[in-house]
Amino acid sequence: MKRIAIQGLTGSFHDIAAHLYFEDEQIQLICCATFEQVFEAMKNDPTAIAMVAIENTIAGSLLHNYELLTNSGATVVGEHKLHITHSICCLPDDDWSTITEVHSHPVALMQCREFLSQHPQLKAVEGEDTAGSAKMIAEQGRQGWAAICHAEAAKLYGLKVLEDHIEDNKHNFTRFLVLSNPHKADMLRPLTEANKASMVFSLPHEQGSLAHVLAILSFYHINLTKIQSLPIIGREWEYLFYVDVMYDDLTRYRQSIDAIIPLTKDFKILGEYKDGRQTM
Repeated sequence: MKRIAIQGLTGSFHDIAAHLYFEDEQIQLICCATFEQVFEAMKNDPTAIAMVAIENTIAGSLLHNYELLTNSGATVVGEHKLHITHSICCLPDDDWSTITEVHSHPVALMQCREFLSQHPQLKAVEGEDTAGSAKMIAEQGRQGWAAICHAEAAKLYGLKVLEDHIEDNKHNFTRFLVLSNPHKADMLRPLTEANKASMVFSLPHEQGSLAHVLAILSFYHINLTKIQSLPIIGREWEYLFYVDVMYDDLTRYRQSIDAIIPLTKDFKILGEYKDGRQTM
């Protein structure tokens, strides 16, 4: 059985992503209120695995999670891209005529902004978690309150779905990283199947320093799929660059890394893994 640390409760999108990634495997969730607690759970239990959201096609990157990942020393061993769908749900005795406010995570509320604008009578209230909002309404019997969450979370907590697929953009995906203690990483990822890598580095204050790195990747036919910069606290106007690449030739990939390292500072490979599947 695998122990998976997630941010959120049972029924949350992290929970759904974990079960889809570890399909047909027995898992035990370690439910955490914050992402900091997720990484702390991994630190306290070296056998624990983490499932952490890193970017969304609408909301963008979760910048703080990049910092937590870098500082944790954890290794990326996989990824999963989950289609995010939202439903509005309430207690079985409630309906559109009785609900007055809707609770959910602020990102979920933002992703349903157009839908909520069509129901101006509903007061939007931010909560810590989508599934947590559903659980709170169910356990406290909050008449007149609704939650925005996944339909499976509504079912889990015995709520009635008033309307499903209320998200404004139907092409809404979140990318989750699967993280492990480095000493356990090789048990979770077959490196022979790896075709993707995540890395981080800083650059000297020299003209064209980033362009030189990108040119090397292009020369070795390495596909750059993401680049994200974050300021380095305490080092004015210096940045860390988080880069994701895909490759189909391990030798060329290794050669590109050898060529990049002398041009960078603080270079670190965060993980080498297989490109994750996308689930609808």
